[in-house]
Amino acid sequence: MKALGWIVRIVIFLFLFLFALQNTERVTIQFFEFKSRAPLVLLLLIFFACGVVVGVAACLPRLFKRRREEALPLPVASSAPVISAEPSPPSAPTTPPTALPANV
Repeated sequence: MKALGWIVRIVIFLFLFLFALQNTERVTIQFFEFKSRAPLVLLLLIFFACGVVVGVAACLPRLFKRRREEALPLPVASSAPVISAEPSPPSAPTTPPTALPANV
């Protein structure tokens, strides 16, 4: 199974390496007054890295919340309410019901 994982990694690496070799032409990127020329593969790598950073930053609050919850001490078992498997018997009424007058 490890051999299959390494084969997949090598194939992905070769695919990306060939992609980089075939996309070396220089392109112009323009943002308002800013203009820059760089190889296409370099720009793709930069924007991919920016996307990874934004994605990780979006996941950080949930990760920190989960770690904070895991760090809280668990409640002691003796302070938890005891739940019996058998239902408790119904309680008897404390006062007898009053009868309503017949002419209401």
